[in-house]
Amino acid sequence: MVKLAIGSIGDSLSGASVKSYLAEFIATLLFVFAGVGSAIAYGQLTADAALDPAGLVAIAIAHAFALFVGVSMAANISGGHLNPAVTLGLAVGGNITIITGLFYWIAQLLGSTAACFLLKFVTAGKAIPTHAVVSGMGAAEGVVFEIIITFALVYTVYATAADPKKGSLGTIAPIAIGFIVGANILAAGPFSGGSMNPARSFGPAVASGDFSGHWVYWAGPLIGGALAGLVYGDVFIGSYEALPASEDYA
Repeated sequence: MVKLAIGSIGDSLSGASVKSYLAEFIATLLFVFAGVGSAIAYGQLTADAALDPAGLVAIAIAHAFALFVGVSMAANISGGHLNPAVTLGLAVGGNITIITGLFYWIAQLLGSTAACFLLKFVTAGKAIPTHAVVSGMGAAEGVVFEIIITFALVYTVYATAADPKKGSLGTIAPIAIGFIVGANILAAGPFSGGSMNPARSFGPAVASGDFSGHWVYWAGPLIGGALAGLVYGDVFIGSYEALPASEDYA
């Protein structure tokens, strides 16, 4: 059963909550800066050649490392979501209220956008690569791809960080989350782009002014994240009280 809670503006604008939003902004900015920056750097080093297997591996590793660090640096303050799909998935399980989740979304989107404009500035106007479904593959297939890989990501978040029974497993949550993102990029990168994160796709779209097919990177990740929250929360966690804001992934 979905455990969505509305929450209150007062709680969502408390000092601790505002610090959480700032942590999400900073961590998302640094994650997107490294992730998108790795794609720009690859293009620079290969004279903007088409992505090859080596480039895909390099970009996947960069995202995995950057997310591992981003989650680790924000976990004690905001829970280290860095992703609207993760926030939604946790809201479905009752780990965060809707109002607070919306503020998380705003912080994540602003962080991603700021990262991409910073990249555009420091690279002297280099094009910001955006996510797009590969030619010959339809948007519907792209959405399903994103649903599956985002489900895997948010399921991993629940299993290693949000499950009250996680025990010592929680200590490896950031690296497990980074690993699943890197693996999913290797699997989905050549097809849907391997976003799993509306914020990760939003910043480049804003900086480049290209929103073609952008809805795929909201629909797929949000559906996948919500499904993971519903499945893990209901089937494995069952009934439990929402984690307090100071806990992992609250």
